[in-house]
Amino acid sequence: TVLNEIGQPELPVEKTWRLNERHYGGLTGLNKAETAEKHGEDQVQIWRRSFDIPPPPMESDHPYYEEITKDERYANEPTPEEFPKFESLKLTIERTLPYWNNVIVPQIKEGKRILIAAHGNSLRGVVKHLDNISDEDIMALNLPTGIPFVYELDEELKPIVSMQFFGDEETVKKAIASVAAQGKAKAEPKEVEDKPAE
Repeated sequence: TVLNEIGQPELPVEKTWRLNERHYGGLTGLNKAETAEKHGEDQVQIWRRSFDIPPPPMESDHPYYEEITKDERYANEPTPEEFPKFESLKLTIERTLPYWNNVIVPQIKEGKRILIAAHGNSLRGVVKHLDNISDEDIMALNLPTGIPFVYELDEELKPIVSMQFFGDEETVKKAIASVAAQGKAKAEPKEVEDKPAE
């Protein structure tokens, strides 16, 4: 784990459902490329990247409904009323920011340095909040998977350093491009006719 790598395995770790990946509702469990083939790339991109348009809901007959809602990790929270059936990015941010404001911010104000390990969409919510990014512009932001980035904040929790990635520029660019390409249908293989040698 990261804490072992930095030689501080004793640091406390807090886990919360509020930093989970966005809930893709009825699309949960579907391969992204197959979903694009079934619903069309444009519709998938609307669901994935639209700020406030969620995918279809996960109904109680969905193959993963019981597995998710009965998962022991969620025994204490969320409440049945809070448990999402689907989420847009807007709903994901509304779920994430209370944890930022109520748990993380007080620790930052105590002078602690906080490491957040979370999913792309919940992290986009924190980035949107810190950098005051518009609803439209946040849709185009692709955070590279597995590449840490740092913020340095002033006393008012405004960024002095914003989204500084740890990694060489080329690796970061490739990782961002990889995230941006998710949800696209796989290209059909082209048929090549054998031509007789002349």
